[in-house]
Amino acid sequence: MKNKDTGQLQKAKNYAFLLLKFRPRSEKEIILRLKQKKTADKIIKETIDFLKSKDFLDDASFARAWVQSRIRRPLGLRRIRQELKIKGIEQETIDNQIAAIKEGYCEETIVAKIVKERFAKLKGIAPDKTRRRIFDYLVRRGFSSDIITEVINNRDSSSANRRSVP
Repeated sequence: MKNKDTGQLQKAKNYAFLLLKFRPRSEKEIILRLKQKKTADKIIKETIDFLKSKDFLDDASFARAWVQSRIRRPLGLRRIRQELKIKGIEQETIDNQIAAIKEGYCEETIVAKIVKERFAKLKGIAPDKTRRRIFDYLVRRGFSSDIITEVINNRDSSSANRRSVP
C-alpha cells in the first residue's frame, strides 16, 4: 500500500471511530458518511473490514441496541422495522430482533397507556377531533392502526358505560 493510501486509510478509520464514539452505527451508515467525505471505495472497504474484524461494527448488535432504545421511547414495531431497513440492516436480522423483542413487548398495553394520557391532555377538545389526533399521533409512532382503533373504541365504550351507570 502506498504511503498516501495509508494516510487516507488512517483518516477514514479515525473518522469512523469519531462517528462510533457518539452512538453505534450500522455498516451502511458508516459507508454513507465516508462517501460524503469523498473517500475512495477501496479505502471504505478496507475501513469497514478493519472495523468488522475488531468487532467495532456489527449490524446484529447495532439492531439489538437500536430496538431497545426505540422501545423505550415508546415506538411501534412497524416504525422500528422501517428505521432498521433505512439504516441498511438485512431483513433476516430485522426479523430476528423484532421477534426477540415481541415476547416481552405488548403494543396494546403501550397504546392503551398513551391513549389514556393523550385523552387527559386533550380534555377541552371535541371527542371526534381528539380521537383523530390521538390516532394520527400513534400511527406516526409506528403502532398498528388495528390496535389503535381497538383501544380507542374500547376506551370509548367503557367510558360510555361508566356514564350511563347511575
